[in-house]
Amino acid sequence: MSVIASFPGPARRRAVWALALPIMGGMMSQNVLNLVDIAMVGHLGDAALAATGIGGFANYLAIAFIIGLSAGVQALAARRLGEGRTTETAVPLNGGLLLALLLGLPTCAVLYFATPWAYQWLTQDPTVAELGAPYLQVRLLAMVAVGMNFSFRGYWSAVHLTGIYLRTLLIMHAVNIFLNWVLIFGNLGAPALGVYGAGLATTLSLYLGTALYFYFAWRRARDHGFLGRTPTRSTLWQQFRLSLPASLQQFFFAAGLVALVWIVGRIGTAEVAAVNVLMTFHITAILPAFGVALACTTLVGNALGRRDVDDAARWGWDCAALTLVYGLCLSVLLVAFAEPLLAFFLQNPETRDLAYWPMIIWALLISFDCAGMVLMNGLIGAGDTRRVLVISLVAQWGFFLPVAFVVGPLLGFGLLGVWIVNGLYRAGQALELARQWAGRRWADIEI
Repeated sequence: MSVIASFPGPARRRAVWALALPIMGGMMSQNVLNLVDIAMVGHLGDAALAATGIGGFANYLAIAFIIGLSAGVQALAARRLGEGRTTETAVPLNGGLLLALLLGLPTCAVLYFATPWAYQWLTQDPTVAELGAPYLQVRLLAMVAVGMNFSFRGYWSAVHLTGIYLRTLLIMHAVNIFLNWVLIFGNLGAPALGVYGAGLATTLSLYLGTALYFYFAWRRARDHGFLGRTPTRSTLWQQFRLSLPASLQQFFFAAGLVALVWIVGRIGTAEVAAVNVLMTFHITAILPAFGVALACTTLVGNALGRRDVDDAARWGWDCAALTLVYGLCLSVLLVAFAEPLLAFFLQNPETRDLAYWPMIIWALLISFDCAGMVLMNGLIGAGDTRRVLVISLVAQWGFFLPVAFVVGPLLGFGLLGVWIVNGLYRAGQALELARQWAGRRWADIEI
């Protein structure tokens, strides 16, 4: 069976969308927020936009390891639900929250004080560094909240309660946009904090989201062990070992994004501003596929909990087929509307011209990226997190980043050359993930 040969019937499509649509809505809310951030900060100039772009990528690198905890929570909770052990489904959530606290607090403290030094390495523009370092520091203060929020997301996805995730994010992001308006521009008598205000608004909203998640879990998950059953040391260690490859994969992927920004920074500040917008477009465009990918993680885990390997394999292909079709449709729209989309977010026409052809190339290959992301999450749902780590490391660090550095800054092909290599990297990774899924070596993993 393959992505092309498998297209899910109505019942299976409904099962996917029931899980995926709330996740998609929540992630769309997240990226509407990102676009609002860019639109607001964009009025402060290219240096401010580059500062938030570099700061955002660096923050993702800093929190990536702790984000990976959600993979262990979701895979374990989904497997327990499939096994019929419903009173234990929230025990992995307790473990994720505890790990987020134990890992997040010391990491936050170290990185906060290291930020001014690190930012000098990330950019050669002193104005960008002056604006970006305080922005990154205030974002880092939310590290524990981020780890806990992602653990909650993994749990709600695993137990088919993604609507709670959606409601929480909608509230959190509405507050974030309001605080952006107040703190960036100094409305309602507040000081005009500019770039720093954007970071502070995000941090405050993340802690609000954590409080809401605890409230909903206390109401809905107490009977399933939430805060009532502490994971044993061996269980916590098992969860950490399961999450570790996913955490490392997230870390190295995020480090790759920072390295990409560094590579593009060797070309010019305008190119960094263009990459900030291109990456935000990318994250926004793949949201529906990401929702389906998280649904795939749960459905594969549930099926393996029932010992139905064939059904688990079919869920992977079904979900990948849905996102492949979505990506093909999206390509047509993005190519047609590339110019007006870029014009809305990039005020400088020269920066806009730099971004145009890279956006076209990315749009033409997005269907591969969407299907590959689904199969990657299918492997995570099966507990095959080590294989995901190896594929991601080889594709990104073994191929993309070295070749992008040679093609862009050294050979002088600029941002366009870097983005051509980016397209080859993402398409090749997707094909390898499809090959691994077809091989079914993930089917015998016990978690």
